[in-house]
Amino acid sequence: MTALSDPTASRRPTILDVARHAGTSKSAVSLALRDDPGVSAETRRRILAAAEEIGYRPHVLARAMRERRTMRLGVVLTSLDNPYHTEVVAAVEESAETAGFSVLLGHGNRASGQLAERINAMLDLRLDGIVVVSSWAEPAMVQAASLRAPVVMIGRSLEPVTGIDSVISDDEAGAALAVDHLVAGGHSRIVHVSSSTRPAGLARRRGYEAAMRRHGLAEHVRVLARTPSDSSLGELDDLLAQGYDAAFARNDVEASDVLDHAWDRGLAVPADLAVVGYDDSMLARRGRPRLTSVHQPRAAMGARAVALLIERLDGRTDDRHEVLPPHLVVRGSAPAR
Repeated sequence: MTALSDPTASRRPTILDVARHAGTSKSAVSLALRDDPGVSAETRRRILAAAEEIGYRPHVLARAMRERRTMRLGVVLTSLDNPYHTEVVAAVEESAETAGFSVLLGHGNRASGQLAERINAMLDLRLDGIVVVSSWAEPAMVQAASLRAPVVMIGRSLEPVTGIDSVISDDEAGAALAVDHLVAGGHSRIVHVSSSTRPAGLARRRGYEAAMRRHGLAEHVRVLARTPSDSSLGELDDLLAQGYDAAFARNDVEASDVLDHAWDRGLAVPADLAVVGYDDSMLARRGRPRLTSVHQPRAAMGARAVALLIERLDGRTDDRHEVLPPHLVVRGSAPAR
């Protein structure tokens, strides 16, 4: 069909155009676009293909008025300088847009007060729901926010919060994967590097310590606990002198610090020091050697967070807390043996 004879060429395609193009009724198109079970899978496929072909997009304002929603979600995160957080936000945004929602972003800048300000500003805009990608939000503040709009946390909170949903990765199991892999590679003196006292960091520390005990290596448990005022890795040199030849870091950022430290000391990775990170962020795929890292299922976590928000909007009142399994991605910093 040429542009001159195409009735949608000079205007925005409508639901009627989709119906004509797919050879169905307007009501069938409405059902298919809502993913209603009232149409068959084949009819839905044909309708969605027709909508894509003619460039039909649902009118967001009309849908918002019909469903009494703004069709906007808020996402607040702890920090923009950790690739894991930004990759989770990207996953949330992709799932939200697939469901017809736009996303507004708020940056907490590692401060619970700023997180609270961002969340309250989003609530004042009457957003339909908020995803909190942070453990820095105070439980009382998150609970108060949930009285105004559904809230889902991706990550661990400081304490259980009534009235919100959460999606986390099993941090203790992920830490165990890292230790098990290093032990299988012949390492017994494994140090855990962590600068965090947040819930996820503490869970990974517990997982590390439990796995070391399970392998009969309790005497070699060492936690290199860095602080914001002293983030150096000088203590690592002492441990290396004592025969430690593997490091499991709390996240890929800290694992990258370990790799830098090894480079500065002229150490070969993994020959002198094997390194495992956590998150499997873009940092794991950019450095040399490539970083072995525990993969958190970011896409699944983002999708589940959006799905939980929509369930709340549709009337669900019970709290849901979902734990997704991580897996280990083996690369050059700690290869399999």
